[in-house]
Amino acid sequence: MKHNVELRDHPAELHKFRIRLAISAGFVLILFLALYIRFYYLQVTQQEHYHTLAEANRISISPLVPNRGLIYDRNGRVLAQNYSAYTLEIVPSKFQDLEATLDELATVIEITPADRQRFKKLMKESKRFKSLPIRNRLTDVEIASFAANRYRFPGIEIKARVLRQYPEKEIVSHVVGYISRINDKDLEQLEFNGELNNYRGSHHIGKIGIEQSYEKQLHGISGFEEVETDAIGRSIRVLSRTPPVPGNNLILSLDLGLQEAAEKAFGDHRGALVALDPNNGEVLAFVSKPGYDTNLFIGGIDQENWNLLNNSIDRPLNNRALRGVYPPGSTFKPFMALAALELGKRTPEYSMSDPGYFSLPGVERRYRDWKVGGHGRVNLHKSLVVSCDTYYYSLANDLGIENIHNFISQFGLGKKTGIDIEGEVSGLLPSSAWKMRQYNQKWYAGDTISVSIGQGYNLTTPLQLAFATMIIANDGKAYLPRLVKQIQNSQTGDVEDIPAKLLYTIDLKQKYLEVVKSALVDVTRPGGTAARAAANAAYTFAGKTGTSQVIGIKQGERYNEKSINERHRDHAMFIAYAPAENPKIALAVLVENSGTGGSTAAPIARQVFDYFLLGQLPEPTIAKFAEPVEEHIHEHL
Repeated sequence: MKHNVELRDHPAELHKFRIRLAISAGFVLILFLALYIRFYYLQVTQQEHYHTLAEANRISISPLVPNRGLIYDRNGRVLAQNYSAYTLEIVPSKFQDLEATLDELATVIEITPADRQRFKKLMKESKRFKSLPIRNRLTDVEIASFAANRYRFPGIEIKARVLRQYPEKEIVSHVVGYISRINDKDLEQLEFNGELNNYRGSHHIGKIGIEQSYEKQLHGISGFEEVETDAIGRSIRVLSRTPPVPGNNLILSLDLGLQEAAEKAFGDHRGALVALDPNNGEVLAFVSKPGYDTNLFIGGIDQENWNLLNNSIDRPLNNRALRGVYPPGSTFKPFMALAALELGKRTPEYSMSDPGYFSLPGVERRYRDWKVGGHGRVNLHKSLVVSCDTYYYSLANDLGIENIHNFISQFGLGKKTGIDIEGEVSGLLPSSAWKMRQYNQKWYAGDTISVSIGQGYNLTTPLQLAFATMIIANDGKAYLPRLVKQIQNSQTGDVEDIPAKLLYTIDLKQKYLEVVKSALVDVTRPGGTAARAAANAAYTFAGKTGTSQVIGIKQGERYNEKSINERHRDHAMFIAYAPAENPKIALAVLVENSGTGGSTAAPIARQVFDYFLLGQLPEPTIAKFAEPVEEHIHEHL
């Protein structure tokens, strides 16, 4: 029996073994190399990153919110201040049944339906916020009551907050504005501007007025604390602290005493008043009546108060001085008179016969003067003193709309003044090009006639009228209107003056200015439309009355105030400056639905002047004068 003997090729097998061994060793080496690279990456390259993560497990970084800067009037009276209070705040995401939680919370601390409505409104507006207030300004008893029951409400905390307060409430509401809770729209804007980091921990931001326009100055710079925490997140000790930088304080040019005097002079009337220093553009008074309590908006306004304000027929939220547009009425005539003189269309000596109406050549329609039968022989001086419409109908036809627009636009009518609060509207100083753009219609001669007495397409704001009056008062100098007079550094106490800014100077002939100014002074003297308002004044002031038409009356009909709904009656207008020889204050007054400028608007101006120049407090209500002042015939002009 034969056996097959297998003979091994030992050299070949040894070679294969060595290859396998080399491969295995290489593989192990590659694994060790990969492990080494990974260790190097973690321990060296990413050392800072993972160190930070590790530290984050025991270190908490808390933002420190800066104290908001204060706002004062020019005499140091506080218009916006801060105070400390405790708020009850909820993290909505931690509760499946939020309503049930609120019901249970109400057994410990009073939660009103208004509180719930405000909270729900904040949830809709501030989805990116973790913590939202359900109650502000907790009492000591409420704080103690919640502390005893805190274990029942995880996700609900009492926090110390610095809240805003506006002690003057309605009086300066349209100037100072207010702060309110930051919503998602605000966060997006802050992120877009690269300012989001500075608002970590902040819950409020300026919404309107000075609070909005000077937000960067008022907010300050946020700080932060590094706090060591234990395994369950409780603070052990503060490792480092970068204190916040408080916001700067603002000193306004506003005189609160003058503001209060103007408010009182209005009585129960709606309207607006803007008073400027003609020598630098500083705003001395800025009234829009009625106002509203700005404190309602700080923590988020409840639905009931919002509805009362937003749906009110008196529109208290509307800033009439800044955003209200009205036909200027006869307050437009001084600027027409200057245009006539400067452009050579009239001389001071030129006079015309006023039969009580004006008609365009070849047209039967009559544009009537406010005075039946007319004013007799009228020159430029008399046209302003008695407010003769017929004179300006004729003048407008000779000037043409382009000359009117180009010249009077220099006085700021129909454009924004650039005042240092947002929301200003431009009004409208019409031209043929504007009408074509707006309505695709050509300009007619009749359109020019209506513009001449401040009616028709003419629209202006009280601020613009005050600005234009300032330019006349200071012989053509146009200063930028501004509310902030000084900025006080919160750390050093140093005060920085905001210099006056001369925008431009209108090249006006002094002799023509004096003609117009002289007439404006005589408006306030016997025979003028504001004579009763200026009677027995201890100083001389210049002014021009006006009546702003609200609705049109058919051709041939007379305006009867008593037969018209109060909201459809004419607005009273008045522009003025004082003292006439050396103006220190220039203003514009609007009184809604109250008749003529001489009977209602001029008396308000007089009382404001009396306070500013003499320190006399105004009467509580407007005195209605029965003098025969301008009463424009209402037509479809």
